[in-house]
Amino acid sequence: MKQLKGIGASSGINYAKAFIIEPPIFQILEDKIKDIDFEIKKVNESIKSTISQLEVIKNIAFERLGEDKASIFDAHIQIAQDPEIKSQIEELIKIENYNSASATNLVFNNMSEMFSSMDDAYFKERASDVIDVKNRMLSNLLNIKLPDIMSINSDVIIVAHDLSPSETAMLNKKFVKGFVTNIGGRTSHAAIMARTMEIPAVLGLNNITDIVKNDQIVAIDGSAGIVEINPNNIKEWEDRKRIFEKEKIELKKYVDKKATTLDNHTVLVEANIGKPSDSDNLNQYGADGVGLYRSEFLYMEASNWPDIDNQFNAYKYVLEKQPNNLVIVRTLDIGGDKKLPYYTFEHEDNPFLGYRAIRLTLDKVDIFKTQLKALLKASKYGKLGIMFPMICTIDELLKAKEILEKCKNELETEKIEFSKDIKVGMMIEIPSAALIADKFAKYVDFFSIGTNDLIQYTFAVDRMSPKISHLYQPNNPSLLKAIELTILGAKKHNVSVAMCGEMAGDIMSIPILLGLGEKGLDAFSMSSSSILRAKKLICNLKHKECIELAKKALELETAQQVNDLVSNFLKSKKLI
Repeated sequence: MKQLKGIGASSGINYAKAFIIEPPIFQILEDKIKDIDFEIKKVNESIKSTISQLEVIKNIAFERLGEDKASIFDAHIQIAQDPEIKSQIEELIKIENYNSASATNLVFNNMSEMFSSMDDAYFKERASDVIDVKNRMLSNLLNIKLPDIMSINSDVIIVAHDLSPSETAMLNKKFVKGFVTNIGGRTSHAAIMARTMEIPAVLGLNNITDIVKNDQIVAIDGSAGIVEINPNNIKEWEDRKRIFEKEKIELKKYVDKKATTLDNHTVLVEANIGKPSDSDNLNQYGADGVGLYRSEFLYMEASNWPDIDNQFNAYKYVLEKQPNNLVIVRTLDIGGDKKLPYYTFEHEDNPFLGYRAIRLTLDKVDIFKTQLKALLKASKYGKLGIMFPMICTIDELLKAKEILEKCKNELETEKIEFSKDIKVGMMIEIPSAALIADKFAKYVDFFSIGTNDLIQYTFAVDRMSPKISHLYQPNNPSLLKAIELTILGAKKHNVSVAMCGEMAGDIMSIPILLGLGEKGLDAFSMSSSSILRAKKLICNLKHKECIELAKKALELETAQQVNDLVSNFLKSKKLI
C-alpha cells in the first residue's frame, strides 16, 4: 500500500481499478511552408471542426451537468472562434512561414502562459481551458484521436496528468467513481464540474501517473485529499464511505437554515463567484447572497474592453438570480498577476505593489465609468453592493466615490433609471487600511476583508513561492489583530464586516472569526461548496465561547499555537 496527499478538489470517498488516460502526443514539426493558402485553409477547417465538436460536448454537458456547467463550453467555443487568435495564427503563417500546427501551438501556448503566470488560482487555472481548445485544434490539424473516455463501461478511478473540461464533461458517473491528477486545483473547471457531478477528485499529486498502473486498486478521499494505491483494508474504506454519505445527507438539512449559533447569534454565509453562471445554483448550497463577484472575469475573457451593454447583462443576470439577497460586485481588480490579452502593462519590478486594481481604474477613468454605469443600470434588478479593491488611502476611496457620483448624475441627466439604495464598500486587503479602519468606516456601508492579499502583504510573503509558503499563516496572531482592528473600527460607525478570502471558509478559522472584537464578522463569503459545512459548524457553536476563544488566540505568539487552541476547542465540542 502507498498513500499520497494532494488537493481535495471534490468531496467523496470511493475505490476502483485505475484507468490511466494517456495524453495525446502531437509531433509538431518546425518545417517552414511555401503554400500559405493551403495552411490557412487547414486552420479554418480545424476551427470549424473544433467548434462542431465543442457543440456536441456542450450538449452532453447540458444533459449531465445542466445549463450552468454546460456554459463552460460557450467560453471554449469563443476561444476557438476568437478573431484575434486566428489573426495571430495567420500572421505567423504569412510572415514567418510557420506551418499551421506550429503556428496554432505557439499562439495557444502564449495565451496559456499568460494565465499560468497569474497568482489568482481562479484565473491561473483558466490555462487548462486554453490547452483544452488547443489540443482539440491540433488533433483536427494532425488527424490524431483524443482519448476515448466515453468508451469506459466498468467501475474505474481515472488517473491522468490533467483532466480537461471537455474530458470531465464526458465522464459517466455510473462507471467513473473518481479521478486523480498530477496537476490542478479546487478552482479548475474539472474540479468545479466534478463537484457538480458529485465525483470524488484529488488533484495536484505531481507524479501519480508514474506511480499507478492500469487495473491497480486506487482508493480516494476527495475531502481530505488522500489517495491510497493497493489499500490493505478495503473494509475501512467502506466504513469511511458510509460515514461520508451519512454526513452529506445531514449537511443538506442546513440548506434552508440560517447560520445561527446555539446562543442565537446570526451571521450570513455568502458565495464567491467569478462569472454570471456561477450564480445559477447558489440556492441549493444555502447561500445568503453573493459576497464577492469578481468582475475581472468579464475583462479577462473578452477580446477588448467589455462595453457597457455586455457588463450590464452580466450584472443583471446575477442580481435577478438573487432577488432577495445582496450581491457585492468588486470593481475591476486587474494587474499584478492578472493580465489582459488586449492591454499591455508596463514592466514593473514588483507588479503586486504596482499599477493595479483601483490604481488603474482611477487612472483610466473612462474604463472605470463604463463599469460603474453598467452596475448602476443593473442595480434596479436586485440589491447591489459596489466594492472597491486595494484601497490603501482615504484619498483613493473618496476619489472612487466621487467618480461614482458623477456616473449617477450623468445617468440622471440621460433619464436612465437606477436604484437609489446601492451599498458602497471597500476591500480591506492592505495593512494601512486595517490600521485606520475606523477612519475609512465613515465613508462606506461595508468592509470585506480580502485575506488572500492581506496575509500576503502583512507577512511580505508570496503564497505561491514553495520555499516561503510556510510563512503564509491565516491564524497568526498578528493577522488576527489586523482583523480585530477592522471589526472594531467598523463597529464605531455601524458598518458591516465580511470576509471573502479563503480564510472565511476555513473550519480552523471560523470559530475565531465569529468572536474577534466581541462582535465578530457579520458575513462569511466562500466557494459555494464550502457553505453548508460552514453553516453546520456555526450552528453548533456558541457565540460567547467564540468571543473567549478569540481573546485567548490574540494572547498567543504563533500560528501553530492558535491552530492547536482551535483544534482542541473543536475536539472538545466533538466538531472534528
